[in-house]
Amino acid sequence: MNSNKFMDCFTAIDFETATGYRNSICQVGLVRVENGIITQEINLLVQPPDNYYWNRFTDIHGIAARDTLNALTFDKIWHQIAHYIKDQNVVAHNGFGFDFPVLDKTLLHYGLTIPNYTKFCTYKIYRSNLATLCEEHDIPLNHHDALSDAKACGELWLRRLKKQNTI
Repeated sequence: MNSNKFMDCFTAIDFETATGYRNSICQVGLVRVENGIITQEINLLVQPPDNYYWNRFTDIHGIAARDTLNALTFDKIWHQIAHYIKDQNVVAHNGFGFDFPVLDKTLLHYGLTIPNYTKFCTYKIYRSNLATLCEEHDIPLNHHDALSDAKACGELWLRRLKKQNTI
């Protein structure tokens, strides 16, 4: 994609996982930004493989097996979010360390194709954790809620773009 197209739209994503295994997505948060405005928000609970959770992960995000017992597995919700990721500019906070590998491992787990997309990471730019950045920049955050984290990441990215006068 050319740089002008990048400035027009991007997708901010965040995943919560049920365990330390990268294929255990239990929540997807996705925010679509076009021309500097949020045009779509998606917040989905997802049943991880075998609906299995580690207690310490539930302690972090508050999602437990009872919450995803009737949720769809990732392969059944992928069609709802794929077009926001495939061939798009995708931003995540700690994306290279967490969100992008989680997406890839989950897609591979279900035998789905990993799409091409351009990856950007707000952690690499700001060099601080999301909660601290949100506090410093007065960005609302319900940390470890995937949608809230995605919205905060998207806001940080927008601020970076505006600072660079690219939107």
